[in-house]
Amino acid sequence: MVTIDYQSRKPIYEQIMERFQMLIIKGILPPDTQMPSVRSLAVELSINPNTIQKAYMLLEQQGYIYPIKGRGNFVAENPKAVEEKKRDFLGQLEKLLGWGKEIGITKEACIEKIESIWKGERYD
Repeated sequence: MVTIDYQSRKPIYEQIMERFQMLIIKGILPPDTQMPSVRSLAVELSINPNTIQKAYMLLEQQGYIYPIKGRGNFVAENPKAVEEKKRDFLGQLEKLLGWGKEIGITKEACIEKIESIWKGERYD
């Protein structure tokens, strides 16, 4: 469910947080689903439980999960979080396309690349 890239410069807690965000946004973890316990996930990933706790704390602050005392953490129903991620993506895409336009990449080249990515073709 969650994998860690130990070669990444991104902190482990951010990797965990982002992976759970995507699982929630995609609906793989639907609302009211219980999250793995901090202890069990720490054992599974062989990392410090405080790292998991930090990721869960940030997920809670962002509205992705909610705690129930004595029972654990559960996925929140938060359509705003999904819309926020989509807005963030589109904002980044807008900046990227603006940069591409500045350096001379054509609209046709962009559309061609988008279509190939959507088909599942490699994008390197």
